[in-house]
Amino acid sequence: MTDWSTDLLAAIEKNADLFVSPYREDGTTYGTPTQTWALVVDGKVYVRAANGPSSRWYQAAVTQKAGRVRVDGAYRNVTFEPARTDDEAAIDAAYETKYPGSPAVPIMQGDGPKTASVRISPR
Repeated sequence: MTDWSTDLLAAIEKNADLFVSPYREDGTTYGTPTQTWALVVDGKVYVRAANGPSSRWYQAAVTQKAGRVRVDGAYRNVTFEPARTDDEAAIDAAYETKYPGSPAVPIMQGDGPKTASVRISPR
């Protein structure tokens, strides 16, 4: 696993959305890009599925463990892994910081999305 460059982390942080495309079941075809809210916490990138673990993109991400994301108009190959539960508080705080006042923040901090948290790393 590699680390994100400073420039890519800044691009992810400044953009409201990150489009994720985990591989489909064949392991080679990318899925339809899905809009997510990406967060940078201690140099790591996280997203949560607003609809919880039943979200199709989330299921594909944790099953296939790879795909791509679109950052600053360019696609980047990535790996997906479930986020650790000890990262939950930092992820919750990052939602409040990045999206202050949004009525969607409490949803993203809810039990369903918390159980569908993914860490994204470049590959």
